[in-house]
Amino acid sequence: FFWAVAAGRAQVQQEPSAETTEGTAISINCSHPNIQTGDMIYWYRQLPGRSPALLVSAHKDSKEVPDPPGRLRVAADRRSSTLWLARPRRRGDAAVYYCLLG
Repeated sequence: FFWAVAAGRAQVQQEPSAETTEGTAISINCSHPNIQTGDMIYWYRQLPGRSPALLVSAHKDSKEVPDPPGRLRVAADRRSSTLWLARPRRRGDAAVYYCLLG
């Protein structure tokens, strides 16, 4: 419930889908134009048949993502963020990626 309220207030918007080939880097974008000063940005990954799992969180700038290898980049004005995956695996990284605030 907390996440639903936060996401609704902040009007988080994501692309409906994104595709790449195995081993080719991909960027997944999230827009959160009404982010509040104290909000953290969270990215989750939900593998098929599994519960969502936290990948990375950040307040500003950028942060390494250890698994899968990549980086979270937060825009200077914090109104958007991008999850960059360096070497996606065809099966292991095929998932739903969620951007949330809180």
